[in-house]
Amino acid sequence: MIIKTKKYQLPTGTYIKMGLVNVLKEQWWVILIALAICCGYFWIPSFWWIFGGLIGYGLYVLFWAIQFTGVTQMEQNKVIFEKLAYEIDSRQILMKINTKQGMPVQWNMIKKAEIGKDAFVLYMSKAQFIHLPFKIFNSENERKFLETILKRKELI
Repeated sequence: MIIKTKKYQLPTGTYIKMGLVNVLKEQWWVILIALAICCGYFWIPSFWWIFGGLIGYGLYVLFWAIQFTGVTQMEQNKVIFEKLAYEIDSRQILMKINTKQGMPVQWNMIKKAEIGKDAFVLYMSKAQFIHLPFKIFNSENERKFLETILKRKELI
């Protein structure tokens, strides 16, 4: 069975938000470094320790926000933010710009998958993922079939 979805365009704001959340989840330990710097207050009492730790963590988050915003502006990444239709089967995910142009994504390229309250998210790396909202599927059976594929591939 092949799942053929409706066309969908990933909004740049959604990409930036999801990418930033993914990086902060994967690199949760960075907040521990910021907290360790803040704990310098107990060694030498000065609010500069707390200020420095918070500023450092803020700059870290800002760095990643700029990275993800930059991806949306690069010419070679414009394809990601065009209207795409997806054809999904147990061999691959075919991202189609039109009936003649498309790009296959093999299942072994997908590192993990998540099922959110309104979408599937298939992660290939920190900055690369496929966002498949439930609304692009033609039926409930197609959503369940994709969920079955993800379970069979041990991605969820």
